[in-house]
Amino acid sequence: MPDVRSVFISDVHLGTRACQAERLLAFLKAYPAQYLYLIGDIVDFWSMSRSIHWNASQNTVVQKLLRRARHGEQVVLIPGNHDEALRDYCEVAFGEIRIAREFVHELADGRRFLLIHGDDFDQVTRHHRWVAVLGDMAYTGLVRLNGCLSRIRRFLGISGYWSLAGYAKRKVKTALQFVFDFEDSVIHHVRERHFDGVICGHIHWAALREINGVTYANCGDWVDSCTAIIEHRDGRLELVEWEDAEHIERDVSPIAEIGAK
Repeated sequence: MPDVRSVFISDVHLGTRACQAERLLAFLKAYPAQYLYLIGDIVDFWSMSRSIHWNASQNTVVQKLLRRARHGEQVVLIPGNHDEALRDYCEVAFGEIRIAREFVHELADGRRFLLIHGDDFDQVTRHHRWVAVLGDMAYTGLVRLNGCLSRIRRFLGISGYWSLAGYAKRKVKTALQFVFDFEDSVIHHVRERHFDGVICGHIHWAALREINGVTYANCGDWVDSCTAIIEHRDGRLELVEWEDAEHIERDVSPIAEIGAK
């Protein structure tokens, strides 16, 4: 079992059919930690206003998060735009889970990181909410279609996971430019506030890299990519992808690492 200090996840989207709760449960079981940060869009109130899909696995996710908080882990929830209703309860604790608009986490090596969801740096979400809602509906449709394609691939004996939504984002130039603009805005904000780095979510685009002396980390999501950021005991950050919940010994693929050697 990996020995990690902190776990950072975002964009779980509980309450939707696309939420990969079973894979998240397997990941959480494999990664006990001292700190657990839930960096926004954990519950999808946007989608639930149209239709609700809440299965037993999603219920177990909530129970597991509450249990980890009761058993001594420091669990902090930073609401995103899809669960923005929770922002009315910032600095309140629910079942030992603290809710905060943003949070500062100090790594084991002393570096200070700002934890934010990131929607404040998304001009579409901030100023054109109806466009964001339509985009969310389109993305949900792609993810559902991807589920059908995955079942077909398994039936045909094709191994590995292929993401239709991820493929579309990589191929659409405007989507890529949106990601780059988002990252630049976040990094500029973090540098102005003299932090060593930032850990965020929102755009469903996992990343971990140094940008002009500032560490940019994005948790990704648990709808399509099933990725998370972890902090090792020495302060080193790692971006991992949970690939196969049925084979624990090869579940976690390290994508990138930054920090202590």
